[in-house]
Amino acid sequence: MAITLSQLNAASKGEALTMLDGLYEHSPWIAEQALAARPFRSLAQLKHAMARVVADAGLDAQLALIRAHPELAGKAMLAGTLTAASANEQNRAGLTDCTPDELTKIRQLNAAYNARFCFPFVLAVRGPRGTGLNKRDILKTFERRLENHPDFELAECLRNIHRIAEIRLHDVFGDTPELGNLVWDWAERLTVHSDPGYAERGELTVTYLTDAHRACAQRLSHWMREECGFDEVAIDAVGNVVGIYHGSDPAARRLLTGSHYDTVRNGGKYDGRLGIFVPMACVRELHHQGRRLPYGFEVVGFAEEEGQRYKAVFLGSGALTGHFDMNWLEQKDADGVSMREAMEHAGLCIADIPKLRRDASKYLGFVEVHIEQGPVLNELDLPLGIVTSINGNVRYLAEIVGMASHAGTTPMDRRRDAATAAAELALYVEKRGGAVPHLVATVGMLEVPNGSINVVPGRCKFSIDIRATTNEVRDACIADVCAELARICERRGLHHKLEETIRAAAAPSAPAWQQRWERAVDALGAPLYRMPSGAGHDAMKLHEVMPQAMLFVRGENAGISHNPLESTTSDDMQLAVEAFQQLLDNLAAEMK
Repeated sequence: MAITLSQLNAASKGEALTMLDGLYEHSPWIAEQALAARPFRSLAQLKHAMARVVADAGLDAQLALIRAHPELAGKAMLAGTLTAASANEQNRAGLTDCTPDELTKIRQLNAAYNARFCFPFVLAVRGPRGTGLNKRDILKTFERRLENHPDFELAECLRNIHRIAEIRLHDVFGDTPELGNLVWDWAERLTVHSDPGYAERGELTVTYLTDAHRACAQRLSHWMREECGFDEVAIDAVGNVVGIYHGSDPAARRLLTGSHYDTVRNGGKYDGRLGIFVPMACVRELHHQGRRLPYGFEVVGFAEEEGQRYKAVFLGSGALTGHFDMNWLEQKDADGVSMREAMEHAGLCIADIPKLRRDASKYLGFVEVHIEQGPVLNELDLPLGIVTSINGNVRYLAEIVGMASHAGTTPMDRRRDAATAAAELALYVEKRGGAVPHLVATVGMLEVPNGSINVVPGRCKFSIDIRATTNEVRDACIADVCAELARICERRGLHHKLEETIRAAAAPSAPAWQQRWERAVDALGAPLYRMPSGAGHDAMKLHEVMPQAMLFVRGENAGISHNPLESTTSDDMQLAVEAFQQLLDNLAAEMK
């Protein structure tokens, strides 16, 4: 029989320990210490309390906790000595029904892992949705993690242990993340659409106005209309999917939200899309309850944010702010197809693009939910983060020009090597970016055109990306990097070219809207954590015309993004939906 949080809070220490028995494998001390923090307002608070106990316990205790876990399909399983919870988990993953070849493979991996790390491989085999990973995914994860650094892998084991405990805790309380599962399932269903050349390899790539992109738009519009109950649904002149749920007064101002549904090449399932699905789930619940808010609610699936097919970025949100440059229509993709041709092929009405500009006076503001795309929340064992600012960003394409010459006959002190100059600058950029908190600087693309093994490079092309929470910090770094580039080239007898390709101002969250997110998260009993965003988002475009604020959701696998390993859990998605619902309700109460 499921227990309740009230029962846990009211129980004696011994009774409470019995209720939480087995959450952490053979380690009752974690629950025992966490119970000192009673009363708990939510399961999220209880989870975090237990995670903090482990974090504060020290290395020896953490290693003991990891070593308390059995190997996958190991001796304990074969001997029938697994705990009931472990046996159930391994059985659901199919590990109790392995072929001889599969067993041999797993045993080899267990041996290699133990030899490398001196502790067993720990994986939450019920996975991010709680329904169980398949053996293929388990083996792929096992092989991948064998390559990790020992310190990273220790942390990864602990994170998986917390995930195991989280799933077991929900089993004890009979708690199912129904809305999180809904969001999860939408994300999975949308991944069936991927561009040719990637779909065949099982990779997710959806670039602007391809067949896959248009299929995504159609599916989103269908779900908005048929599954969620939006009053109005349309695909606009740039391909944005727009759903409107009217307030009790259809003429009332609206709250605007959304994110993008295009992806990078071979990207993840949640970047952008999570910020569409979470508010869709909120509208679905409002519709099922027959509720109307005192304001309108507009959810936009932005057609383009990533800049993968054409050089222009933020096409979708830029159209809403009135910053769609009609000159972009003549840009061509790698196949020579212009944006104008792609739009016409998709049946979009180009003449209507200027009409998409939103009148900011008719909106309350813009909020966006997004997967973090970084490791911070994951490392802190926090499900949600409140964004304080979106970093300002400047990008350059650069070229250093020297003199190509014979690698064997050109003395070292006579060389005009463009590549080593670029390498010298890259090291400076790395050092300068690390000198100031919340500043990052990157030399990304590096290319020696027509390079040869026996030729001193005469040209080197590269990119520079600089981001910071304030424009002032960003611009100071830019000035220093440009000055260093000039000094390096002068000293080495080289020339350089520098082309600015993107400049986006920092977008601090509107204080009132940041506070609304904070109140919403606090109402769930989840810990409050404030953080900047290093990545760019559609919110930074809407920031130009209206107040904005963002909510981050923890990512798995060390928070990796723009990668097939990008992931989050249905439990964290559930909290994101609940936080958004709380924000909507709080805003409604403010307007009474």
